[in-house]
Amino acid sequence: MSLVNDSALRRALARARDGKALDVTEAAVLLHARGDHLNTLLEHASRVRDAGLAAVGRPGVITYSRKVFIPLTRLCRDKCGYCTFATAPHKVPSAFLSPDEVLEIARQGAAMGCKEALFTLGDRPEDRWRQAREWLDAHGYDDTLSYVRAMAVLVLEETGLLPHLNPGVLGWRDLQRLKPVAPSMGMMLETTSRRLFEEKGQAHYGSPDKDPAVRLRVLEDAGRSNVPFTTGILIGIGETVEDRAESIFAIRRVAREYGGVQEVIVQNFRAKPDTAMRGMPDADLEELAATIAVTRLVLGPRMRVQAPPNLVDAEYELMIRAGIDDWGGVSPLTPDHVNPERPWPQIDALADRTAEAGFRLRERLTIYPEYVLAGEPWLDPRLFAHVQALADPETGLAREDVTPRGLPWQEPDGGFTASGRVDLHVEVDTTGRTHDRRDDFDHVYGDWDALRDRLDPDAATGPAATAGAGTGAGSGGGTPAGLRQALRQAERDPAGLSEDEAVALLSADGPALDELAAIADDLRRRSAGDDVTYVVNRNINFTNVCYTGCRFCAFAQRRTDADAYTLSLAQVADRAEEAWLAGATEVCMQGGIHPDMPGTAYFDIARAVKERTPDMHVHAFSPMEVVNGASRADLSIEEWLHAAKEAGVNSLPGTAAEILDDDVRWVLTKGKLPTAEWIDVVTTAHRVGLPTTSTMMYGHVDTHRHWVRHIKLIRRLQEETGGFSEFVLLPFVHTSAPIYLAGIARPGPTAQENRAVHALARILLHGAISNIQCSWVKLGDDLCRQVLDGGVNDLGGTLMEETISRMAGSENGSYKTISELRAMAGATGRPVRQRTTEYGRPGEERLAASAASDGVCQSVRRVLPTVEI
Repeated sequence: MSLVNDSALRRALARARDGKALDVTEAAVLLHARGDHLNTLLEHASRVRDAGLAAVGRPGVITYSRKVFIPLTRLCRDKCGYCTFATAPHKVPSAFLSPDEVLEIARQGAAMGCKEALFTLGDRPEDRWRQAREWLDAHGYDDTLSYVRAMAVLVLEETGLLPHLNPGVLGWRDLQRLKPVAPSMGMMLETTSRRLFEEKGQAHYGSPDKDPAVRLRVLEDAGRSNVPFTTGILIGIGETVEDRAESIFAIRRVAREYGGVQEVIVQNFRAKPDTAMRGMPDADLEELAATIAVTRLVLGPRMRVQAPPNLVDAEYELMIRAGIDDWGGVSPLTPDHVNPERPWPQIDALADRTAEAGFRLRERLTIYPEYVLAGEPWLDPRLFAHVQALADPETGLAREDVTPRGLPWQEPDGGFTASGRVDLHVEVDTTGRTHDRRDDFDHVYGDWDALRDRLDPDAATGPAATAGAGTGAGSGGGTPAGLRQALRQAERDPAGLSEDEAVALLSADGPALDELAAIADDLRRRSAGDDVTYVVNRNINFTNVCYTGCRFCAFAQRRTDADAYTLSLAQVADRAEEAWLAGATEVCMQGGIHPDMPGTAYFDIARAVKERTPDMHVHAFSPMEVVNGASRADLSIEEWLHAAKEAGVNSLPGTAAEILDDDVRWVLTKGKLPTAEWIDVVTTAHRVGLPTTSTMMYGHVDTHRHWVRHIKLIRRLQEETGGFSEFVLLPFVHTSAPIYLAGIARPGPTAQENRAVHALARILLHGAISNIQCSWVKLGDDLCRQVLDGGVNDLGGTLMEETISRMAGSENGSYKTISELRAMAGATGRPVRQRTTEYGRPGEERLAASAASDGVCQSVRRVLPTVEI
């Protein structure tokens, strides 16, 4: 270890003493502390830890979890140089523990008072070992994670132990599958050092799952998915002191931004025989103490920091002085299968050693008390009963007088009980919202300050910055010559516009904007004809209860919020029937990701509509809802879509797209599906015969270059599948959007940008998507008229009840009558035509019914005030 000078240590210690924020360099300096400097460092860390414990009401308490260790499989596709847990198939009796073996361990643990079942296993062994693949196939499991999920449910139902899952690297969709069966999950970050991953002979070389970028993405996805997550660092495996400091700060960034890191383990390397690193020296315990102390100072008083008690020899007091407040999982039954040469201390002995340092040992659950007490969205409703049976309702700690017992794992009941403001669809235009923001505004979306740190400061500074952002030197964007060149190219080869040329067109204004609109309108005439079309439809947003945490969404509510509501199946069907009687040919149904909805919810909703109105086109369920439904039902996306089709779904809205760039998405949303997942859902839908729309919501924290890339991506997907019926442009409505209220997003696109991007969409999608739709809800009548002269051929629907944009602050009403839509389009002088969802002509009976109602059912119409004469 390199040395630092005494003055640098004293300066860093003084900053720590004064409670000032440390940077990475100062943290690295403090990691060198030894002797008196180490003692001083430990004092500062202890003080921070003690403040945190006092703040949560358990001063002087060190926690632990009484657990059993279930090594579900010791096969792994990685080849870490220090690991004795992973082995080869010929060295184990079976590729996986059987369900009976899993239950035997869990039952013995429950009888001994354990409350946690720690599932540890190698990463995706079927990708490396034929024997693992064959075992899974023979037992009916698609992959290792399917077996993990099944065993977690088995343990919950048969023993009542709470699963903590450590299956290695997980994707966003994997987390959706596993969250309903485990109160917590975990994966050690270990280190951010790329050298240890990329250089031959280093600890992580040849281990695809030890890529630091991949592991950090897992931590982020867990936070986005509201999963209480354990992580940590492993010291002494060849990393530098600077690497350690950077790793701690990487964890801090994720913890601040998403709030999902429930504990950080600081673990010391111990050399093991029969490994590539058997000759490496063990990490020094003073080195471990310094690392714990710096972790405490950097992560602050609210973070729970742990050191495994079987790896610290007799230095319990030293680790407590360093700032830990947790000893991790300790088993009275099973060995530490990762460190088998290091037996767990007896729990009574651990309590004695903790008491000698002036602290009391208290048992916790695998999910930390703060998350137990918070409940949703951190704890899935299917696990409520299991956790409540073992948790002290006042402290969130474990009830030490309770022996776990098996409880059914099942879908929550009452998901379709009508509740809340079920008339919000009409009241939003009169009474309005109860508040301008959700009750949990300050924390449910993550840390707003951390979000600002993530955001490019130029991305949300207003239209001028946005117009040029990402244009790049030499692109021609924003220069008169470059704009003229781009306009000529748009005339010659619309779909062949380069990215830079397309960005340049978005800056068009004045006569240049008129010319751009004229080019787009000529292409519209060639692609879609002169008709301005609309559909008579009804939006049915069956619930606004949602815990996803999209930062642009003012529609979502917690179940206890004043504006929350959920419709019953009968109410959904009633509204569909009302729409049918008013001449509608389509219902568009979307809702919040309500945690109480049963796994069959989406199928039930579609069936309810089809049973009441068999000929209604059911245009329903965004890609986010598809992933949610598939995760709840434990089906693949393709299986779920086939089932939805059988239930009566005819097409899907291509919403939840926002901007298809994850750098933007992770500012704009907290927990919504990543770009790759959106693409997978819509392309799979097209493959199974379900057409979708495509959308873009723009003008918030994005740039013009993001818009161009998004539209070009939509074109590429359309060329591959041909499944998009239209492209819908959705300008950001800012008024009540949380990300705007927090001062991060700009107040939507300008009128010039709206005209330009509608025209550009027509140009870039020419020859691929014929129908370009504007949103009267978001644009208003005047801008709709303007974009109709600039490439747009469709006005969308009568809607009957538009609640989502109205909750965000749109002032353009919740419905449009046919007369109003025709009047809006009348200025163009073009024919106006009612259409079906597929852009065909409705039957005469439908046309007559819609003409009689003017396209809007009576129940949602605004009542005109009476005037006394």
